[in-house]
Amino acid sequence: MRYISTRGTAPTLSFEEVLLTGLASDGGLYVPESLPSFTSADLEEMASLDYASLAHRILLPFVEEAFGSEELRVIIDETYAVFRHSAVAPLVQLEHNQWVLELFHGPTLAFKDFALQLLGRLLDAVLKRRGEKVVIMGATSGDTGSAAIAGCQRCDNIDIFILHPHQRVSEVQRRQMTTLSGPTIHNLAIEGNFDDCQAMVKASFRDQSFLPEGRSLVAVNSINWARIMAQIVYYFYAGLALGAPHRAAAYSVPTGNFGDIFAGYLASKMGLPIAQLMIATNRNDVLHRLLSSGDYARQALEHTLSPSMDISVSSNFERLMFDLYDRDGAAIAGLMAAFDSGDIALSEKAMANARKMFASHRVDDAETLSCIASVWDQTGYLLDPHSAIGYAAAKQSKAHPDVSWVTLATAHPAKFPDAIEQAAVGTAPQLPAHLADLFDLDEHFDVLPKDIAAVQRFMSEHLGA
Repeated sequence: MRYISTRGTAPTLSFEEVLLTGLASDGGLYVPESLPSFTSADLEEMASLDYASLAHRILLPFVEEAFGSEELRVIIDETYAVFRHSAVAPLVQLEHNQWVLELFHGPTLAFKDFALQLLGRLLDAVLKRRGEKVVIMGATSGDTGSAAIAGCQRCDNIDIFILHPHQRVSEVQRRQMTTLSGPTIHNLAIEGNFDDCQAMVKASFRDQSFLPEGRSLVAVNSINWARIMAQIVYYFYAGLALGAPHRAAAYSVPTGNFGDIFAGYLASKMGLPIAQLMIATNRNDVLHRLLSSGDYARQALEHTLSPSMDISVSSNFERLMFDLYDRDGAAIAGLMAAFDSGDIALSEKAMANARKMFASHRVDDAETLSCIASVWDQTGYLLDPHSAIGYAAAKQSKAHPDVSWVTLATAHPAKFPDAIEQAAVGTAPQLPAHLADLFDLDEHFDVLPKDIAAVQRFMSEHLGA
């Protein structure tokens, strides 16, 4: 399988090249030239597979030029063996047609583990094969950083630099990053917000001249295709458990950067019956406003109880735009160039196509707390604030009343004790045993100004691999 840029002029790459590239040279994002397709008979056969076997079946077509079937199977088995639940992504029923897909049983208690545990192992195999060393640079609004470090810390050929907004992630999220230490691991607390961190990462990928010869940047944010690819699997896993191919399900996805929900869109194009994909946002509702009006417009970032969604520009939406504009790279390049200097409006045809699959709903902090409290009161189930946004969005939907709604529970509630306390549920979530000593461990991070030159200078001076 070959991969092309959403902006049309970058070279077509193999999976191995895409894995090591991140952003395309024309500024676009890589997507497959075509997608594998599964028939109803295929889905019936896949329904009996465990998570790792299903992942192997779905992912092999994307990577088979780089990894043989047996090699990939070993990597996948190792990836999901570190998850704490034998089902890997268990479904929990909360009401008649309301389900929660628990995606927080990985090492760092967030859905990012599904992709980043896999990404680290894929990178390790490729770099050893090529005899190369790379630099991972990523921005995190909460969960990506710890998941990236946990996924890549054992790799001998990687230096890791993770930027997070100083004092704007939860204490648990911060400690999960900063208590993982080593000569190749660097946590950078930036005196700004997530968008500032993300902007510095994107600018660094465009101009990597600050790195010594022989080193290049690799992305662990969801601009890396491997992140999106890995997340497709759990849509199939949940859909098959709820009756696919004979029954469709709808999915509500708390999302900021559009990567997780874009994986659901790809699953539908690959043959999984999906009735609807709900974009669930917090007050930073760029995607809700976009779907409602067709206007892609930035606004000031607000700090909320769901910090992983505090994003004003959804990087992965460009991948959907590419399809909405009939894969016209020149059109996307023009739109994104215009977006660099101001707001843009998508065509009526593009928005009509988007609304065939997607709906959206905005949930503020008060509604988030209310949802956490009501679900706890009615079921004894504790949602984290991000998952509560997804659940609240699913509950308010009047579309498809006869299908099962699956809310993606993207993080463990113990990562957000302050929000749980504000919800006044009368209980405090406990960290799992493997993280019980988190608050006793020493932290290691550097506070840097919102200055790309300072960040790049730090990186060039602290390469240890």
